[in-house]
Amino acid sequence: MAPGNPTAHFGAQFSEPRATPTEWVDARRRLEEAEVFWLSTVRPDGRPHVTPLLSVWHDESAYFCTGATERKAKNLAENAHCILTTGSNDLQEGLDLVIEGDAERVVDDVVLQRLADAWEAKYGSDWHFEVDDGAFHADGHAALVFEVA
Repeated sequence: MAPGNPTAHFGAQFSEPRATPTEWVDARRRLEEAEVFWLSTVRPDGRPHVTPLLSVWHDESAYFCTGATERKAKNLAENAHCILTTGSNDLQEGLDLVIEGDAERVVDDVVLQRLADAWEAKYGSDWHFEVDDGAFHADGHAALVFEVA
């Protein structure tokens, strides 16, 4: 898979006969515009964990943030494998997107500032973060930032 131009995987046996894979330009636009995503991780005992969250698509990667004591952060500390999805709940319309990879912590304050700006641009001033010491900060709390790569 070339960076910025992933290969679509299409299960024709589960689709309409005339269906075709989504073009990357359309998938990227959906990733940029989607408001709610679902993160799947694995608990230390092997049980799955799924939770909704916000995500931004920036520089050809998906990013999310979480508190260090939240279940998803604890899971990722043990096992970085994850799946990030977004899509539609409509049976007849919509596009479902799945990003499978490893969640890698982002700690570079310059990169984090760009991401904080992207969060606020996408979700509004309620999602304003200060950046310091390798994390987002808001209302006296820190959030770890991860890239799904």
